[in-house]
Amino acid sequence: MAFERACALDEVSTDQGLAVTLGSLEVVVARDGDEVFALQNECSHAAVALSEGEVVDCQVECWLHGSMFDLRTGKPTNLPATEPVATFPVEVRGTDVYVDTETTLNGVTPA
Repeated sequence: MAFERACALDEVSTDQGLAVTLGSLEVVVARDGDEVFALQNECSHAAVALSEGEVVDCQVECWLHGSMFDLRTGKPTNLPATEPVATFPVEVRGTDVYVDTETTLNGVTPA
């Protein structure tokens, strides 16, 4: 695993994800309570940034067509999206968030 610093924990709000570029990959870092998650920052349905959508009930919403993706699994929880997005390991170290983009938790290869 190769964790990279993504952002400060206080940069991640509880109602919207934060877009972060790590190498050539853009991820969305999101919070649900005290838990922090990282997903591919691109809707699998319409190729738009998930970081532009709201975070509600451990899901991030695609602002364009309303698909919701589970922060833990990357799986869509409603249509029109039918394919999951990649999810990545996250570590909170003190006040910083680290993400390992070389490993996916759900086996989905980032687009």
